[in-house]
Amino acid sequence: MTESSKNINEEDKDVLRAAKGNWDVFDLEKLEILKKAAKEWEAALDGVAWPWLCWNVEPDWCLVQQRLVRHVGWTPVVFGDPRSGAPPLEKDAILVDFNRHFNYPIMHFLFPVEFVFLFTKRLAFWHSDLLVRTDVMERLANTFEKLPDGVTAAIDGRRPWYKRWYGTGDRFWELVGCTTASASRDQFEKGAGWWRNIWRHPNCSEALRKKTRRRYYYDHGAGILAWHELHGGVVTPIEHRLVREGHCTRVGNTQYQRQSPQDDRRDLSKDLSYNYDLPEVCRRLEIEHLL
Repeated sequence: MTESSKNINEEDKDVLRAAKGNWDVFDLEKLEILKKAAKEWEAALDGVAWPWLCWNVEPDWCLVQQRLVRHVGWTPVVFGDPRSGAPPLEKDAILVDFNRHFNYPIMHFLFPVEFVFLFTKRLAFWHSDLLVRTDVMERLANTFEKLPDGVTAAIDGRRPWYKRWYGTGDRFWELVGCTTASASRDQFEKGAGWWRNIWRHPNCSEALRKKTRRRYYYDHGAGILAWHELHGGVVTPIEHRLVREGHCTRVGNTQYQRQSPQDDRRDLSKDLSYNYDLPEVCRRLEIEHLL
């Protein structure tokens, strides 16, 4: 783990953007380092059939997520933002240090998710600020277990076609999802995966570069939409309403008080617990027994 990034300044912004998964600034020479690192990730998950990534930003929240994962018979795969320190581990959870070879001051959970094909057959994942009811968790796990190899599941963030006609803001959303190895590999080979700015992906062809930049959003998940629309990739959509009530987000919350910069330095460990009370959230979702 690296030290706190509280003193990170603007000169480091490209490092922060790379650590969040952004092809616009990622040093392509690091791909060889990443492949080496992925062999270690693969070894750590050897024999794990149902891995679910729990990204620690706040220990108590991460433990509840891990308990939800264990409830449905999946294995929590745990790491987190380096600023949050060593993550707690539930029984049978597996710690994987995705940052060991990079030593980034921060890290986004989609950094390793982009390369699932290098280290596991499938991987479920979700935002650190998402909790769900147990019956919803069971529905998600059932969907993810039935995914054929070559398919990705994600929150459907697409707008009606008549609204999209005038904008480029659509994407499949990484709030919760699961991807399989063959889907991940095909996304990487086509230059259309989870990271930001897919138009700068090394495998994005010149023929598609202008089209993807003009037509698709810069943010995480826009590449999954491009993979689906331009390359025939199969995405199992998850309705946002299924999980909306447990998303402890600043979006649409007029009472939310920011405790960290609203840029690439944003520190969810400061924002999450300040704005949401974990016991209250668990009571509302009827999962207080997991505290």
